[in-house]
Amino acid sequence: MPSKHVPHSENVLGLQPRAGAEEESQPMFQITKLIPVLCVLLLISACGAKDAPENAHNTTPEHIHKATLSVDDARLRAADETPGDWLSYGRNYNEDRYSPLDQIGPKNVDQLGLAWTLQLDSTRGIQATPLVVDGIMYFTGPWSVVHAVDARTGAQLWMFDPQVPRAKAMDMCCGVVNRGVALYKGAVFVGTLDGRLISIDAATGDQNWSVMTVPEGGNYSITGAPRIANGKVLIGNGGAEYANVRGFVTAYDAMTGERAWRFYTVPGDPSEPFEQPELQQAAETWNGEWWKHGPGGTAWDAIVYDPEFDQVIIGVGNGSSWDREIRSPGGGDNLFLSSIVAVDAETGAYKWHYQTTPGDTWDYTATQPIILADMEIDSAPRKVLMQAPKNGFFYVLDRTNGALISAAPYTYMNWASGIDAAGRPIETSGARYQDGRTHWITPSSHGGHNWFPMSYNHETGLVYIPGVIQASPYGTNGDAPNYTNGVLRGNEFVVSVPFRAWNEQVIDPNAPPPGVSSGELIAYDPVRQERVWSIPQPSRYNGGLLSTTTGLLMQGDAEGFFRIRDVNTGDLLWEFDVNSGVISAPVTYLVDGEQYITIIAEWGGGQGQTFRLTDALYPGAVYTFKLGGTAEPLPKRPSDRRELTTLTTDASPYEIGWGYTNYFQNCVGCHSFPGGNGGAIPNLARSDNSIFDNYQSIIREGAFAERGMPLHAHLSKRDVEDIRKYVLFVAQSLQKGESSSKINKTLAEYQKLAWKEGPPEVVEAKVPTEPASPGGPTTGDPAAGKRAAAICASCHTFAQGGANLAGPNLWGVAGRDIASAEGVTYSDALSGIAGTWTPEALDAFLADPQAFAPGSAMMIALPRNQQRADVVAYLQTLTSE
Repeated sequence: MPSKHVPHSENVLGLQPRAGAEEESQPMFQITKLIPVLCVLLLISACGAKDAPENAHNTTPEHIHKATLSVDDARLRAADETPGDWLSYGRNYNEDRYSPLDQIGPKNVDQLGLAWTLQLDSTRGIQATPLVVDGIMYFTGPWSVVHAVDARTGAQLWMFDPQVPRAKAMDMCCGVVNRGVALYKGAVFVGTLDGRLISIDAATGDQNWSVMTVPEGGNYSITGAPRIANGKVLIGNGGAEYANVRGFVTAYDAMTGERAWRFYTVPGDPSEPFEQPELQQAAETWNGEWWKHGPGGTAWDAIVYDPEFDQVIIGVGNGSSWDREIRSPGGGDNLFLSSIVAVDAETGAYKWHYQTTPGDTWDYTATQPIILADMEIDSAPRKVLMQAPKNGFFYVLDRTNGALISAAPYTYMNWASGIDAAGRPIETSGARYQDGRTHWITPSSHGGHNWFPMSYNHETGLVYIPGVIQASPYGTNGDAPNYTNGVLRGNEFVVSVPFRAWNEQVIDPNAPPPGVSSGELIAYDPVRQERVWSIPQPSRYNGGLLSTTTGLLMQGDAEGFFRIRDVNTGDLLWEFDVNSGVISAPVTYLVDGEQYITIIAEWGGGQGQTFRLTDALYPGAVYTFKLGGTAEPLPKRPSDRRELTTLTTDASPYEIGWGYTNYFQNCVGCHSFPGGNGGAIPNLARSDNSIFDNYQSIIREGAFAERGMPLHAHLSKRDVEDIRKYVLFVAQSLQKGESSSKINKTLAEYQKLAWKEGPPEVVEAKVPTEPASPGGPTTGDPAAGKRAAAICASCHTFAQGGANLAGPNLWGVAGRDIASAEGVTYSDALSGIAGTWTPEALDAFLADPQAFAPGSAMMIALPRNQQRADVVAYLQTLTSE
């Protein structure tokens, strides 16, 4: 539950408005209610404002309630008639991010100045697009925290923290970020990282209602902004980089939180009735037992309401596993993965679909932004949607029926050579990477374009795309340790990044070299299907776009600048140093008849976790500009680049080889490989020496869990020590001046040696160091067992009344009949075994599931006596007695 409101007389959590309010501070994780008008006036006065603003009444709860209550279906449909407000994620239902406001243009853009700033206290990345109505701004930060701000002054009005458990970071492929809120009839709606949809009173910050939108115990998450359609709140989810996630979009009644409909994007277990009739046909495009470890298909970003045809258009994501040969052996298109799907807005009934990447095996999602438009093509008016998904093709579809109008590459690609007459990509030889080699394919798994918002300018007719230039390594991992049936032990990843460093590499000389990436700002003609101009950018990771009727194109970037360009040429017209890299999109709006522009700068998110271009990592800050603004900019910080650790290691090649493997499988996604400069999350080779002395408590016991560093209880002490030795080996090699290529070659040799000898448990088993305890398990620690049982959370739940996933809910398992239990049907391997789950039986099963019950679906063994004892002790606590 969210934490309590603090009294009105208390100030807001660590936020530092400038030119609008004085510095304020409060303990973390609080919801702060509306600051009374008197406090706002005092704060403004403290900052040297000459007079209290005449519009101070606009921040009273009564006024905010009235202003936000007016945001109903009619206003949302007619958003273009009130362009002074930014009422929804993409400004209007077309989500074109084009503003008709005309006070700021090329002739006076040089007069832009800072109106105010608001310093935040977070550092994990802000992707949100702010919403603004009548000078009241709403946006989200990391951990799904919602902020309400006076857009006139930058004063914080309230903050709502949904108290997402920090351990949820373990289930996040791409950072603890959130892309924004929805606004409707006096309420603000946010989807949280742990799967809740919450309605908040827009005036006070009080919670109206909260619903859990995803199954408990899975690897689901929500980072996308909700959308509004005819009084319903639409929300999707993410998590398809993990096992046991099945995508869907749900509509809830905005006033009550009651579920109106749900649309599943992929079929489930065919032995059960299909939830929707079209899933029967979709299932015919799958093979094998796809439902057991997935099948993915989450809708984590693009959900667009098309009021003209009363339909919701959904962008569907990748499969679980990425590799089609794992999730659907023998092929198949795997509908509706990587598809654009339209459903009826009132009922959720299927209308049409178009699949951008049939049988996706590259993480080529179709979740990227979708823009609706009316345009003339071949001398005829067309109702279209436009998308530049990850796969590198730009699509123009007829949104009345999903028919393809045109498609062409907007970036370089080597996985396909074009689109055939049936609208399917023409795949190149070897693109599906099944030959045991590592194939460097472009676009990368990050796409030629990812989630960053595009803009469609009505004057130029061009779509502006934040592009990515990069190749990714793809390969199979059938012989990789800790990897079973496409699922990586511990973090349950189902990606196709090859773990074998010694693989033969297949490299395209025309593609970006391995390990090299950059970005580009693309101006694209959707009618002619051609690039008009592009601007190279040093980072593949830059903010979203906004264009205006006056010919301005706005974007924040990784270099720490907010830049405004000419929409026709890309020429730079104006820039402002915002200190931090930017991954959000700008908005423009009116405050008391005057045009303002806001951009939020906070580096982080999926790719921003691992690198940055600025010398210092800054906390988040809201920058707001207007003509003639004179506020002081936020100060620069000295560089916080860290030096490599000077600690050394004499670890063996075997230890380093296993450390590299475990690091690659568990750490690289957030920390990158050792030696880089780090991003929003530190690079471990540049840690303080004290950190290396505490690897066990940090990694296995969760010492930094409240900072968002999840514990990895599935790793043994030996695993963690090998990771530490590997990190020190790389740092030591870099200190000696060795090149990255030489270090990588050495690591490949060490890893190959380690895999040949076998994992540490196998090697140690040849000379047992821990004799089995006679008469059953040793004494266990339930707290340690709970941490160790985290490895089982993808298949089991542990709560009273919890759901059965791939395996049964384990609440009350101690003492149950082995063969069956009420509400649970075990696999055939267990159904014939007599007796109950005594501590001895649980210990024997955990030690070797296949020996205890040949053919059991349980594939994970716990060879260490103490770890089994701890888990058994924990399972014995799961009882209501």
